[in-house]
Amino acid sequence: MIIGSVKEVKIGENRVGLTPEGVKALVKSGHKILIESGAGENSGFSNEDYKKAGAIISNVKKVWDKSEMIVKVKEPLGKEYNYLKKNQILFTYLHLAADKELTENLLKKKVTGIAYETVEVGDGDLPLLAPMSEVAGKLSIQVGAHYLEKTYGGYGKLLSSVANVPPSKVTIIGTGIVGLSACKIAHGMGADVIMIGRNPVELKNIQDTYHGEVKTLMSNPENIAKAVSESDLLIGAVAITGESTPKLVTREMVKKMKKGSVIVDVAKDQGGCVETSRPTTHKNPVYVEEGVIHYCVTNMPATVPHTSTTALTNATLPYVLKIANLGFVKAIKSDEPLAKGVNTFNGKMTHEGVAKALNLRYEKLKI
Repeated sequence: MIIGSVKEVKIGENRVGLTPEGVKALVKSGHKILIESGAGENSGFSNEDYKKAGAIISNVKKVWDKSEMIVKVKEPLGKEYNYLKKNQILFTYLHLAADKELTENLLKKKVTGIAYETVEVGDGDLPLLAPMSEVAGKLSIQVGAHYLEKTYGGYGKLLSSVANVPPSKVTIIGTGIVGLSACKIAHGMGADVIMIGRNPVELKNIQDTYHGEVKTLMSNPENIAKAVSESDLLIGAVAITGESTPKLVTREMVKKMKKGSVIVDVAKDQGGCVETSRPTTHKNPVYVEEGVIHYCVTNMPATVPHTSTTALTNATLPYVLKIANLGFVKAIKSDEPLAKGVNTFNGKMTHEGVAKALNLRYEKLKI
């Protein structure tokens, strides 16, 4: 199979879909790899590194035109839509529930769109989303602590306590990998942490893990409103596989937060769980709404690309190899989790959650 990877065009996106080690494994299996010149530079991988691994360095148009499968990190943007073509496999984060325009282009051009974020193993785990969720969760606390500083417009509070001064209050909504990773860092920094979730077993496990030092609350409007109003830093870590994120934090709740407090809505790539949040970029990461600083960058892990690219490709490469070695049809038939990742196929919407979010007709994948 001819497999290509291109330089990401999203603002501030520094990750790349294939590493030289990944290229080496694919070439060893008999595949031809095309890499856009400079695609890996921001992640610490030079053109020479890819050449040594057996890749062919080319321009962006040739990579898209010649490749049977494109392995990316982020969803194609408008300037890339013209490169999309019938039956080409696109393996990347798609987040279609928040992007109807891209969805319509994938359907119109009959692209086989496989989304990292909906590859799902039997127990509900998302193996290709997990590594970036961990990075984003940990980054959310670093970012929040940064913007709480007065120098950057914040209230002027340290996350941890000092002698005779209490720590900042951090509320995390969501108990998945993002939320747990954020909790680990916030607790480690000495913050006063509240975790809000809807699974009582998960909440009990959190209390047990942190010996009661992290408070937990069931997710309901009353608990969320009270916790949000008292928060110095609010982390939105809610996710529903393939679907738009529910708006659990209303504008009225945000209005009751202290001026100069901070919201980091990690869920913004799926629509966000805060009513006042809107997408931002690494170039312009924050804005102030209702007196509260909002950080809503939709590709947070891109700011630490070497770590993120390595973690992501460690997870995605086995699936890339399976598709390349077996071909799309056999790979999908032999791997149910991978089949769940197929969002668009032959002009049809094949993921029920995305179809529901975009009010599109859902058709079960048939191959």
